[in-house]
Amino acid sequence: MSTQGIFKGWLNKKAYGFIKIPDDSSDIFLHITHATNPLELSAGCQVEFEIDTSEKKRQAVNAKLIAPPHYPPLKDNGSSRVPYNNSHEQLQDSEQITDETLESEEIEELDTDAVNNALLSEISRWKREAKSEDNTRYFWHVREVDQISQGEKCFVIGRKGSGKTAICEHFSALSSHDVFSEKLSFKNFPFNELYDHKNAKYTKPNQFITIWKYLIYSSICRLMLKDNSVDLEIREQLSKIYDDKAPLSRRIGRWVSKDFGFSLFGLSLKITRSEDTHEPTNWIKNVDYLEDLLLNHVSESKYYILFDELDEDYRDIVAEEQFEQYTALITSLFKAVQDIRSIFGGGGAKILPIVFLRDDIYDLVKDSDKNKWGDFRVDLNWDVEKIKRLIAFRISRAIDQDCKNILPFDAAWGRVFGARRIGVGSNRQKSKISTFEFICRSTLIRPRDFVLYLQNCAQHAIESNVQIGPTVVRYVDKAFSNYLRQELTDELFAILPDISNTFDTISQLRKWNFSIPEFEQAYQQRVEQGFIQERNVKFVLQILFLFSVIGNSPRGGRYVFRYQNREARLNYNERVVVHRGLFKALQIL
Repeated sequence: MSTQGIFKGWLNKKAYGFIKIPDDSSDIFLHITHATNPLELSAGCQVEFEIDTSEKKRQAVNAKLIAPPHYPPLKDNGSSRVPYNNSHEQLQDSEQITDETLESEEIEELDTDAVNNALLSEISRWKREAKSEDNTRYFWHVREVDQISQGEKCFVIGRKGSGKTAICEHFSALSSHDVFSEKLSFKNFPFNELYDHKNAKYTKPNQFITIWKYLIYSSICRLMLKDNSVDLEIREQLSKIYDDKAPLSRRIGRWVSKDFGFSLFGLSLKITRSEDTHEPTNWIKNVDYLEDLLLNHVSESKYYILFDELDEDYRDIVAEEQFEQYTALITSLFKAVQDIRSIFGGGGAKILPIVFLRDDIYDLVKDSDKNKWGDFRVDLNWDVEKIKRLIAFRISRAIDQDCKNILPFDAAWGRVFGARRIGVGSNRQKSKISTFEFICRSTLIRPRDFVLYLQNCAQHAIESNVQIGPTVVRYVDKAFSNYLRQELTDELFAILPDISNTFDTISQLRKWNFSIPEFEQAYQQRVEQGFIQERNVKFVLQILFLFSVIGNSPRGGRYVFRYQNREARLNYNERVVVHRGLFKALQIL
């Protein structure tokens, strides 16, 4: 039976406090582990709880906040409200229990003296999307950036959240007298605009090479308008067509409808502006004209053409026609970039198209030239040490936006989380790990995961006016688990339209470690009940492993997940484990 009372506050440096019940001469003991959310409870707040009498002394369990301090309090076990002295008496060490075994790591967080609100406030404004963040302040210059800027690499491959867009935004912001960039974002882009421009001379999957080259060359022409080292007459002529503020989705239709045919320094080109949206039959020939124009008149400046968010049309991939069309488009882009590098690589021109693509989409591309692309590909792989350097950089910049001397990781982490360790397992008092290690276990070791986790911790700590410590980390862990499930749902939906019901199947097992036959049986039941359409359970298991929803559990107490080892393959003879970050969202814990 529920009871209501007034919480008197947490005993200083102890993991417990007491609840006063109106018209009851003795107070009720409350241990911090029996509060639904300890951070919500402060002296004078009204709580609802149950009384456990199984021990020698009465104690409150399942205590939760029902009204903050200064709200008209209760009397007669909550039957009515009467005025109450709001100067709530504070507990003294001598009042009640002093057993050292009841002390807990969590109670330390209730000391708000050392809370750095300015730092927490800055971290709480971090953005999970690089497009929305202050890249000048927070972009971490990784080795891969130098390889891209020097033209050594042009294909940037990585998982969602691995930093592709951050690098793209970095190059997009570059601007000087001899460096120009244009970002071609395909977010909300009508891909049929591209599918309608096949070159019938090419066989599959190369039929879109020409339209990609046309798009790249036209984008270079736009950048040449800003380049004062390009001949003025050429810039004036190009401005008649390419001085266009229209979004990319509208530009392509206009560009292919232009009639090229005027004389430009010996080239048989004439550029006229046409508003006719009818596609002329000679637009393919215009690619050669543009190529000649660039070979003869582009300057020695650097021109970056950035392709981002190409996964916008990555949906319904299970439909064969859609799959073939989309993969042909991506394959053609890689070949177009490779061809342009070959054409312009030997001279002074620095035309550098760069493609940013998810690794699972890249894996779908099958082509005889794919092995050659490896020389120009950079994989955005992250490990714990690399993540530590990134976090140290971001925290240092959160402290000082112009910081040059980046703090060591332990010092930077300590400024936010302190040195407290967090209990794990069945005996949290004895088995403890660092807060960083705890957070690592919930993530896929991606920058976005840590940015979001720290941002949520900072936001919750500010709202509760406490330091970030074990209790805050545990509180945020549930929200992060829900985020991770949604993130994986978005990633997997194109391949497994039944992914939400597949997650429900795992939830019904109520286990984080199970055999493949156990999963197959539960999955088959969902199929028979009509919740799931995909009948190939081995295909489903392969996809879940590919995206690190599950991993293998070989003997020896270690786990094998693909996010830790990209060469890992699902072993059907071993048990599988669910990624820890999904435990709470899948109601396994």
